[in-house]
Amino acid sequence: MSESQSKIKWPDTKVYVAGHRGLVGSALVRALEAQGAGEIVGWTSSELDLRDREAAIDAVNEAKPDIVIDAAARVGGIMANSTYPVDFLKDNMLIQTNIMDGAHSADVERFLFLGSSCIYPRHATQPIRESSLMTGPLEPTNQAYAMAKIAGIYYIEAFRTQYGRKWISAMPTNLYGPRDNFNLETSHVLPAFIRRFHEAKESGAKSVTLWGTGAPRREFLHVDDLADACLMLLQNYDSHETINVGWGDDIPIRDLAEAVAGIVGFEGELAWDSSKPDGMPRKLLDTSRINALGWYPSIKLNAGLAATYDWYLENNAA
Repeated sequence: MSESQSKIKWPDTKVYVAGHRGLVGSALVRALEAQGAGEIVGWTSSELDLRDREAAIDAVNEAKPDIVIDAAARVGGIMANSTYPVDFLKDNMLIQTNIMDGAHSADVERFLFLGSSCIYPRHATQPIRESSLMTGPLEPTNQAYAMAKIAGIYYIEAFRTQYGRKWISAMPTNLYGPRDNFNLETSHVLPAFIRRFHEAKESGAKSVTLWGTGAPRREFLHVDDLADACLMLLQNYDSHETINVGWGDDIPIRDLAEAVAGIVGFEGELAWDSSKPDGMPRKLLDTSRINALGWYPSIKLNAGLAATYDWYLENNAA
């Protein structure tokens, strides 16, 4: 943030969190409440369809927030992205464009757009720096979602260029935590492991077959760490260039599976179906820019996995 711009006084601030009931949005609400934010607004999908342009713009104008954080998106794992590319591209383009246009119409001073590390090329140099954006082909299994998020980054940049908006974008790595999606048809790898191993343990299954080879490496960040980073960026970051938010280290999917199985208590065999796609071979973010601002994550993977499994048991296992 420029020196001429005053720091956010959270008790005097009204924040619209788009997607406030989801994995990321609910973490943002928790973080904002902890900061004493003056008012937090949001609408469920049944109350407001963000794909409806007129309704979305009217809602933001009526709310007149000081800050908008866009954590709303249609998301899913490899299978969902591969099966419904039209829906992933169209819905995400509509959602983010309508929210941004509504925020511009409402003269919102600060806007944070959240993307995904899948925006980077499949064969980007690891760890992936922000400057790798648009330097090579995307991973085909999530290309539609990635294209929508790339468009969102450039739409933020366009508002900065044309209207001088102090709007920013951030690219989180793979996220997990409470309120994750445990639907096996649309979930990401970590919550899918939690549910599959839990159900296998409960049924007494002797083995679980998993997609791919287990060789790809992935980085995982607890969603409460992301929320902490978002509030810090709103206070301290003002650039047209997107900024990575990650843990700074990664593990093979095979090791992740073994860790989740251990926490869940599944003692059977883990089998790998190499006929299924692996996705990107590696996706580790270079977090040097956000680290230079003084931010580092604090929730270690094993502790985060255990807490997420506890949440699953309390809320989803039935």
